Amino acid sequence: MSSSEEKTSWPEVVGLCAEEAKKIILKDKPDANIVVLPAGSMVTMDYDPLRVRIFVDTVAKAPHTG
Repeated sequence: MSSSEEKTSWPEVVGLCAEEAKKIILKDKPDANIVVLPAGSMVTMDYDPLRVRIFVDTVAKAPHTG
């Protein structure tokens, strides 16, 4: 795949946990700098062709004190 044909979006990972999504993305783009963020997070608007942001909005485990 040439750089002009390089994959830039992964709709197939919607609904997966962040770790599974990272594995799939890294298969297509091994040099990706993957950043996992809460949905709705403020982010910079600069363009980095190696950065892939994964936005998550689920709670995986019950929060508790301690």
